[in-house]
Amino acid sequence: MLWLRVGLALLFLCLAPTASSSLHPECEFIFQLERDEHDCLQYMAEQANTSEGCPPFWDAVVCWPHALIGETVHKACPAVFSLFKNNTGSVSRNCTSTGWSSLFPPYHFACSVDDDIPETEQSYFATVKLIYTIGYSISLVVLAVAVLILLLFRRLRCARNFIHIQLFITFILKAVAVFIRDATLFSSDDTNHCTLSTFACKASVVFCHYCVMANFFWLLVEALYLNSLLLSSFYHSRRCLWGFSLLGWGVPVLFIILWIGSRLYFEDTECWDINEDSPYWWIIKGPIVVSIAVNFMLFMNIIRILIQKLNPRLIQFNNSSQYRRLTKSTLLLIPLFGTHYMFFNFLPDYFSVNLRFCIELCMGSFQGLLVAILYCFLNQEVQKEVHMQWLRWQERSYGVVSPAAKGSQMDTPF
Repeated sequence: MLWLRVGLALLFLCLAPTASSSLHPECEFIFQLERDEHDCLQYMAEQANTSEGCPPFWDAVVCWPHALIGETVHKACPAVFSLFKNNTGSVSRNCTSTGWSSLFPPYHFACSVDDDIPETEQSYFATVKLIYTIGYSISLVVLAVAVLILLLFRRLRCARNFIHIQLFITFILKAVAVFIRDATLFSSDDTNHCTLSTFACKASVVFCHYCVMANFFWLLVEALYLNSLLLSSFYHSRRCLWGFSLLGWGVPVLFIILWIGSRLYFEDTECWDINEDSPYWWIIKGPIVVSIAVNFMLFMNIIRILIQKLNPRLIQFNNSSQYRRLTKSTLLLIPLFGTHYMFFNFLPDYFSVNLRFCIELCMGSFQGLLVAILYCFLNQEVQKEVHMQWLRWQERSYGVVSPAAKGSQMDTPF
């Protein structure tokens, strides 16, 4: 179950504000079992010369003492189980002439704990991982193609597409970060996340957090830019684009540095991948929650402005098509800009974990693909420019001149 909590925390921000000195309950469980095992092995070494009866042994949960044949040993449920559930049960073993008997009753009955993750739950987690791996892989390829198209064609270079390219890059980086994180943290089922504490794993976690944070801030930039287009008709200067770049790339750096410092000095535990009980997690989650809320309000404002501007009595002949095109693209993008994040960010962290996994990981992995399709491949200007380049290539290669290629001009990007 630990990798479930780790994965959710890494991608979409789980937290619970408590003392920073506490360990994750499952890590406390593992460390306590290791201490109990060490004590039991010492006890077994001290009793090594005892030949009569049943020798002491460690069954991975409880240390059973030396016992005489015919004796029944009763042991209370280990105190470590109280980390998950309060119980006062006990377990027993008989010492027979052939050795120790089987445990009765089993731990999961006597102590009210599950002895393993159900197969259906394991299958669900494996399916989720497969789906989001496929989603990020497809999105990565499609986004890379979209970035190349917007960079190669000179007619497509404008402020609007500059911002689109930055957003595409954040989705690409987020997909890469997820793959690096999985390769570092989940390459083996035997990985102990409670003791794993290497520079590589910490770097992968930091990189993943930065990419997620930058992605949210560039979504905010897109919303700010759309609002500015609807509220004014001026062309954005380079200084304005520098400001957007600073917001999208620079602000996340500031919060990531603050979070790294807080982890180094106050909470340098494990691989920095478990943030459930960390108050310092707000350094990252706080700005993201604020950006989601602002983004949502900006898009509500966009809807309000478009409803006013698309009033048939107020639309002028010259700009009616421009507003209709902007309306179409904006309304298509509204579901992609934080509406489901608004729902989950104000609920308890482990509210309907399976549903959160499905929406945040599975659907979120295809978000970059949808943005690339809507911003690039379904854009009429991009389609027209690609078509014109195709006609010019045919003309150069085969001498075929299409009437559409003569004197064709693109629409001015809004």
